Amino acid sequence: MRTENEKEFLIQAIDAFKRKIVVISPDFRILAANQHLIELRGPNITGQLCYQTLYGLLFPCEHCPAHTVIETGQPTLLKNGYSTLHPEKLVCLYSYPIINHSSGEQQIDAVVMLDFDLPVLEGLEEKLYRTNAFLRNLILSSVDGVIAADMSGTIFIFNDAAATISGYSINETINRLNIRDVYPGDGAREIMKKLRSEDYGGKGKLKSCHVEVKCKGGEIIPISLNAAVVYEGDLEVATIGFFHDLRETLEMKARLEKTQMQLLQAEKMSSLGKLAAGVAHQLNNPLGGITLFTKLILEEHDLDESVRDDLNRILRDAQRCRDTVKELLEFARQTRYNIQPHDINKAISRTLFLLENQLLFQNISIEKDLDASLPAIPIDAHQINHALMNIILNAAQAMDGRGKLTVKTGSVPDENMVRIEISDTGPGIPDEVLSRIFEPFFTTKEEGKGTGLGLSLVYSIAENHGGTVSVKSKQGQGTVFIIELPIEMRSGKSEK
Repeated sequence: MRTENEKEFLIQAIDAFKRKIVVISPDFRILAANQHLIELRGPNITGQLCYQTLYGLLFPCEHCPAHTVIETGQPTLLKNGYSTLHPEKLVCLYSYPIINHSSGEQQIDAVVMLDFDLPVLEGLEEKLYRTNAFLRNLILSSVDGVIAADMSGTIFIFNDAAATISGYSINETINRLNIRDVYPGDGAREIMKKLRSEDYGGKGKLKSCHVEVKCKGGEIIPISLNAAVVYEGDLEVATIGFFHDLRETLEMKARLEKTQMQLLQAEKMSSLGKLAAGVAHQLNNPLGGITLFTKLILEEHDLDESVRDDLNRILRDAQRCRDTVKELLEFARQTRYNIQPHDINKAISRTLFLLENQLLFQNISIEKDLDASLPAIPIDAHQINHALMNIILNAAQAMDGRGKLTVKTGSVPDENMVRIEISDTGPGIPDEVLSRIFEPFFTTKEEGKGTGLGLSLVYSIAENHGGTVSVKSKQGQGTVFIIELPIEMRSGKSEK
């Protein structure tokens, strides 16, 4: 038991506290109040009904926490939403029971009611604020776009990455933009169908789904989407999606596939080059003998005209074989490269000068767009002229001697390369041919009009210069050959 002195100090402490404290009986009569409440309500509040004296009501408050304290014997907070009904009169924010244990049973003698927030509530509010701030920062700083919308489609979460992908600012979207505007066509409806299906990661979930989104400027962007439906119980209340921009990934994949094809082509060319070199050497000697003895027969014997015609045909076919052998040797890289700094524009102009007066080019308009600011680059001028001539002759033949040929040069600053584009207005190249165009011995020309080594040789020349050659074509829209050569010779190439 406390001494009288202890009780006195305790009462003084309660009276000194400048918040409202009141003790009521289970029938809501005020049993005691601290000095602060007496000063506010007057000295005669003891014995009065609390709901009449404090709130001017005829009946106990419907949401009074004292009801719950009396029923459960547990401390109780005023339900959220009612603490602002009478802020200046509020006393019963927090209530707890005074229990009498003397009878052996727990009996509630009174209920204490307070008008102040407990420290635990302040701590919870602070933690809630910190948690909300953390989640907000987490969403805003995500490297993937995060978009959330209610079930009407109104967007209420839109982070910086989503703004970067879509071109919309955050202010343009929050509570203003509908999620349907983010997808082209009926894309939003299709996404919801998948979210409600069991087939795409479970009901309410969508995992790594490749979709397209429409940015502010109308551009269609490939996206990998992870999405979910937000539920309250069984009720759908919102959707949230994480948008990963696939443009860079797809571009990298395309570059890797191109590099892989180049490596496979290079390996194939190397093997065929060795084979071609061996075949060329084996053919050269017998072809020389055929040519020599045929000429001797023609010179030393008086032959019928029909026999001379047959022998001349043998000479022509032997010469054609010798030309093929020469191309085989070129293809097999048996010639030594003489790499020197050259003006690529002059090399192109020299090649065009040699060709433009030929009969095949009489009805072809040649347009040159040469970048005069290009530096001299390390090339074997003879080999590059040979490659250019192959491509230009192919273009003229594809146009049947009528059309427009454009030769353009420029730089590729990011890759430290010079680019040569040779385009024609011919019929274009079918897809099934385009994939094989650099293969040795592959040709679409009539028998006897091509060896199928011309473009393979172009490929080899570009590769031996540390460069690349590629082609773009659509049927009916012409063809563009692109040669890229390094501004500085890469290690090991100058010795070939």
